[in-house]
Amino acid sequence: MTATTDGSTGAALPSHAASASDTTHITTHITTHVTTSDAADAASGAAARATQRATDFLLARQDPEGWWKGDLETNVTMDAEDLLLRQFLGISDEATTRAAALFIRGEQREDGTWATFYGGPAELSATIEAYVALRLAGDDPGAPHMARASAWVRAQGGIAAARVFTRIWLALFGWWRWEDLPELPPEIVYLPTWVPLNIYDFGCWARQTIVPLTVVSAKRPVRPAPFPLDELHTDPAHPSPSRPLAPAASWDGAFQRIDKALHAYRRLAPKRLRRAAMNTAARWIIERQENDGCWGGIQPPAVYSVIALHLLGYDLEHPVMRAGLESLDRFAVWREDGARMIEACQSPVWDTCLAAIALADAGVPADHPQLVKAADWMLGEQIVRPGDWSVKRPGLPPGGWAFEFHNDNYPDIDDTAEVVLALRRVRHHDPERVEKAIGRGVRWNLGMQSRNGAWGAFDVDNTSPFPNRLPFCDFGEVIDPPSADVTAHVVEMLAAEGLAHDPRTRRGVQWLLDEQEADGSWFGRWGVNFVYGTGSAVPALVAAGLPGGHPAIRRAVSWLESVQNEDGGWGEDLRSYRHVREWSGQGASTASQTGWALMALLAAGERESAAVERGIAWLVATQREDGSWDEPHFTGTGFPWDFSINYHLYRQVFPLTALGRYVYGEPAVTRPPADREPAAGVKGR
Repeated sequence: MTATTDGSTGAALPSHAASASDTTHITTHITTHVTTSDAADAASGAAARATQRATDFLLARQDPEGWWKGDLETNVTMDAEDLLLRQFLGISDEATTRAAALFIRGEQREDGTWATFYGGPAELSATIEAYVALRLAGDDPGAPHMARASAWVRAQGGIAAARVFTRIWLALFGWWRWEDLPELPPEIVYLPTWVPLNIYDFGCWARQTIVPLTVVSAKRPVRPAPFPLDELHTDPAHPSPSRPLAPAASWDGAFQRIDKALHAYRRLAPKRLRRAAMNTAARWIIERQENDGCWGGIQPPAVYSVIALHLLGYDLEHPVMRAGLESLDRFAVWREDGARMIEACQSPVWDTCLAAIALADAGVPADHPQLVKAADWMLGEQIVRPGDWSVKRPGLPPGGWAFEFHNDNYPDIDDTAEVVLALRRVRHHDPERVEKAIGRGVRWNLGMQSRNGAWGAFDVDNTSPFPNRLPFCDFGEVIDPPSADVTAHVVEMLAAEGLAHDPRTRRGVQWLLDEQEADGSWFGRWGVNFVYGTGSAVPALVAAGLPGGHPAIRRAVSWLESVQNEDGGWGEDLRSYRHVREWSGQGASTASQTGWALMALLAAGERESAAVERGIAWLVATQREDGSWDEPHFTGTGFPWDFSINYHLYRQVFPLTALGRYVYGEPAVTRPPADREPAAGVKGR
C-alpha cells in the first residue's frame, strides 16, 4: 500500500468517483423527498444537503473492485515492533527506518512520551518501544526529545515496570533477561479442549499470538544489541528488582507460583517432547497462514509467527517466510510527508458493509451500480470452509464473513450480521445468489450463539476466567465473551430476516435487557463505549419489536439526553473503560459517536426531539466542505483501554447513516421485514 485509502491526508480522488448522472439522481431523490415532506423545514433542508455532500464523498472513495477501506490507526508500538523485527531478522533498510522514525517522532508529545490514543495519558510500554525504535533509527540519546523520554521512563520504574510483550522484544537483543519473563511452554499445544488454559480457551487474537510465542519462549534467542539501554533502567546495575509474591490464596499468587513451577519444568522438560511440541506449534502456525501470507489478517501474530518459524530453521527465502514478510509490508501506509505508519489490521469487509448501509439509508437507490459492485465484492468474501471456530461447533456449516481481506480461519459474528444487513439494502441482479449467501450467514450466526443467549465476536462460550490471570497476559483482553454490541447487531439482523420471534432471537433480546446498565446505557466492547453500546442496542431492540415506550428504551433515551454535550454532539473518552462513572458518556464531541447516539434516538422515535435536532445541527455545522468530518479521537477498541483504534471511515459512515435516517426515516431494505420469509436454509424453531 502506497498511500492512505480514505482520503484523510488529502490523497487524490480515485478515477472511479460517482458520475455526474449518478450524483444528479441522488440529489434529485433527496430534494424530492424533502420537498414533499416539509419544504419549509430549514433543518431538514440542511440535513439533506449535508447528506448529499457526505454521500458524494463516500461514493468517490470506493475502490474499483467494490470495497471501501479507511486507515486503521492504532499506536506507535506497531511501528516500533516492525523496526525491531527487521533488526532481529537482519533486513533493516535505511528508507523504511527513516520513514518509520518520522512517523514515530511525529507522535511524540511535548513531555517526551507517547500515548496509545489521541489525548490519552502517557503510556510506559509505548514510550519504551518508541524510544528504542528511534535509537535504532540513529537518534542520539542525549537529544532533548530522547532525554525527556528516557527521564520519564525512569520516573515510572524503567523497563522493569513495562508490560511482558515489551520486555520480550527487549529480551530478543539481550536488553532484558529471558529468565525474568513468564514461562510459556510449547507443550500447551497438546492440552485437550476440556483442560483449563488450552489454546482454545484464549480469544482468537491471543491464541494466534501465544502459539508462536511458545516457540520463542522455548528458544530464548538473543541477537547482539547494537547499543546498551542503561538510560531506561532505574538502576542499571540491578535492572530487574525482585518482587514479592502475592498471597498464595489469591488468584495472582496462585498463578505466580504456577509460573515458578513452569520455570522449573523448563530445566526438566524431555528434549524429545519439547522438540515435538515446537514442531506441532510450527504446523499449527503454517496451517493457519492465509493466502496473502498473513496470519489472522492482523499484524501481531504475523510478526511472532515469522520469528518463531525463523527460529525453527525456516530461512527468509522459504515460501512461507517470504509470503509472511510481504504481507507485513501491506500493512504500511505511506503518508504524503514521507512517514510510514503500520496498521495493526485492515478493515475492508467491515468498512464496506457499513458504507453500503450508510449509502442505502441516505437515499442511494438500491440498484445503484456502486452498491451492486459493493454487494458483488462482499458476496465474493464469504467464507465457506471451516476455521478455528469449528473446534467448538464441529457440525456447523460455514458461512461467515471476516473483517479483513484475508482471514478465512476467523470469520466474525459482527461482520457477518452487518454484511447481511448491507446485502438486504441492495437490489442485486442475481437475487438467488444473494439469498443463498444470506442463508449461510444467518445459519452460521445462529449456530454461534453462546449458552447465555448472546454472541461473542469470534468464538462460542469463550469465557474461561483463567487466561486473563496468567502473568504472561498483561497486554489486554485475551478472551472473547459475548458483548452487547455484537449481540445487538445479530438481533437486528435476525429481526430483518423475519426471525424476530424465533426463540433464539428472543434469548438475545432478553440478554440485552438483562445487561442494560442501571443508568440506561449498555457497555460497548468493540467501540467507545457506552455511547457505542447504547447506539447498537436500541435500534436492535426496536427492530426486534420493543416499542419506543418500553422502559428499557426510555431509560436509554434519558441517558443519551443526559450526556449530550453543550455543543449538541456526543463523545466519550476511552477512560470510561477504567473510570466508568467519571467518564461514561463524557468526552469531546465526535462525528462517529454523535452518529451512534442519533441512530439510537431516531430508532426510539425521537426524531422531533430537541436532542435529535441539536445532534443533527452539530453534524451539519461540523461537516467539511468536501462532505467529510474530522475525527482525531479514537472511537474503536481492540482491547478496551489497552489497545485503541481510530477507524478513519467511522467519521464518515456513521454520521451519514444518522443523517440518512433523519431525512428518510426507517432504513431502506429490498423487502419489508413483514413480507419476508426466513432466509434460505434457516428455519425458526
